[in-house]
Amino acid sequence: MKTTKALAQLSALKKHAKKLRLAADSWDCDWKTLIATLMSARTTDKKTIPTAEQLYKKYSTLKKLSKAKTSDIAKIIRPVNFYKTKAKHVSELSKLLILTYQGKVPHKFEELTELPGVGRKTANVFLAEKGQAKIGVDTHVTYISKYLDWTKHTQQQKIEYDLEKLFPKKYWDKINWILVRFGQTYTSRKEKNRILDNIKRIKH
Repeated sequence: MKTTKALAQLSALKKHAKKLRLAADSWDCDWKTLIATLMSARTTDKKTIPTAEQLYKKYSTLKKLSKAKTSDIAKIIRPVNFYKTKAKHVSELSKLLILTYQGKVPHKFEELTELPGVGRKTANVFLAEKGQAKIGVDTHVTYISKYLDWTKHTQQQKIEYDLEKLFPKKYWDKINWILVRFGQTYTSRKEKNRILDNIKRIKH
């Protein structure tokens, strides 16, 4: 696969995608961005965003959230998948940010992935939202990247490395947003694949 063809395909994906708000978008504090991204794992952004809004309405500061009972957090975030585990992570994460980082979210990958519930994808999506050259690989990125032959791998980290080799660095922070928005625009697998087949045929 040539980079010029992959860039043309990425541009086509962007044109076919609606400008949907994603879980990491438009929060006024880093901790809100990180926790909403954490909560979005295996859950649609359409469900995650209003749930996160309810959580932040109840606990308007990180300090207030750090003092909340895990059971109270769980009641609020019940609409997201694996809410009990995520409630535990949110509780632990908020406490750790207060105690270790003076209430500020670190902007280093190694430090982020040491936080409760923050895996490689969550860290990369957060850092990309903050302007760093990172690629968050989730189910949408995995599916589309394999479909368009950008990668042959299924392992998250290997897909990430393949995309880094294929795309110039200035595009890295845009890849997740474009592919996730495309994936969420077309809920029908048949319709999604029809468009992807057309995009796959692009020659450049």
